[in-house]
Amino acid sequence: MSSEPKVKRKRIVRRSTAAEFQFSDEQVAQASERLNEPKWLRERRVEAWKAWESLPVPTVKDEPWRRTDLRSMPADRFAAKPSDNGRVDPGLSRPGPSLLLRPGHDPKLDNLDQITDERVVFADWGTAIGEHSELLRKYLGSVVPDDEGKFSALAAALATDGVLVYIPAGVQLEVPLYSTLWAPGSELAVFSRVLIVVDEGASATVVHEMASPGGEQASLHAGIVEVIVSQGAHLTFVEVQDWGDHVWNFTHERARVGRDGQIDWIFGAVGSHLTKNFSELSLDGRGAQGRWTGFYFADGTQHLDHDTQQNHLAPNTSSDLLFKGALVDRSRSVWQGMIYVAPDAQRTDGYQANRNLILSKQARADSIPGLEILADDVRCTHGATVSQLEEEPIFYLMSRGMVREQAERLLVEGFFAEVMKRISLESVRSQFEKMIDKKLGPRV
Repeated sequence: MSSEPKVKRKRIVRRSTAAEFQFSDEQVAQASERLNEPKWLRERRVEAWKAWESLPVPTVKDEPWRRTDLRSMPADRFAAKPSDNGRVDPGLSRPGPSLLLRPGHDPKLDNLDQITDERVVFADWGTAIGEHSELLRKYLGSVVPDDEGKFSALAAALATDGVLVYIPAGVQLEVPLYSTLWAPGSELAVFSRVLIVVDEGASATVVHEMASPGGEQASLHAGIVEVIVSQGAHLTFVEVQDWGDHVWNFTHERARVGRDGQIDWIFGAVGSHLTKNFSELSLDGRGAQGRWTGFYFADGTQHLDHDTQQNHLAPNTSSDLLFKGALVDRSRSVWQGMIYVAPDAQRTDGYQANRNLILSKQARADSIPGLEILADDVRCTHGATVSQLEEEPIFYLMSRGMVREQAERLLVEGFFAEVMKRISLESVRSQFEKMIDKKLGPRV
């Protein structure tokens, strides 16, 4: 795979001590000692901590954060401590090989006998460090630099929970892999890393869920997701974000796809108090393809901000993004999308669409698509809509015997049908449908 080209990203240069957060360099050392890390990993944590201290806490004066205000975040309450004990109840069913992560507790692995090729690596972060450090040394931070942002630096410095998936060259993994980060509790600080590598000519499906029940006091999650799809490889990657409504959630995610590689990236988000998610799809090699499907549903006072970028960095690449969201009560969504086409990326085919459905007068959706095209033989299009339920179809359904609530529910389900059709996994599609039903509740 080629080295990553220079993609323009704005960098803030002013400094901040981050004194309002109660984290320390001692916790960095403790995290490293807990996992018995080699010297090179300890040094990476220290460098990430230095970046965390030097980078400012984002404000609405920073363009990527202009619509997401962190001033009400109770930064001094978050503590890196074990999550609560009790019932484990994430929403997603896990019929295949599965890994359950609970901060401060031992990981739990099930159904590993369904992985018939012993060369496949499916491990928690501690096991990855102890048994597969050569993979971490080769790939960790090669997709998302530790210092890319304030919260990526924090995750890199303090993460002890995570998942490593490695599919060797030529392996066609038939069973999906399921991982869950389950973190019940209040005033928690949870840090995670996900690293997925699909080597040349291999294929796999990976499903990762982040979830918790509601909590009485605010909690924090900061995470990094790195995905590498090598030449001729194929990955279906599903993410489910179902944090409790007390969680402040920050993630930096990027997938890199090599020559003739393919990724089907599916994202569902219904949880958290506030989410700021930076996601990028970088098509590095000639003929690389990416399909990106997003679903979100916010209620109450939730604030969901998704910042996506499709980078076409080689000729004959294609990307297809569809994000759909619904909002009720006083919730708010922000989607900022960009298609970037490098000068040499001729015959690019890029598409992005964001559709929003407003179900209450006080809900709000901001949709900001964008194009930056530096090649002259391309086809790139985008679209964005924010709309409400129309009275005419509601009246039509009511004239056929439905009460208004039934008619509105059916129209909302129809709005998301296009997203559901793009999801091949029945377990994921079923869970997304349950999420929609739960969000609608008695109001529709």
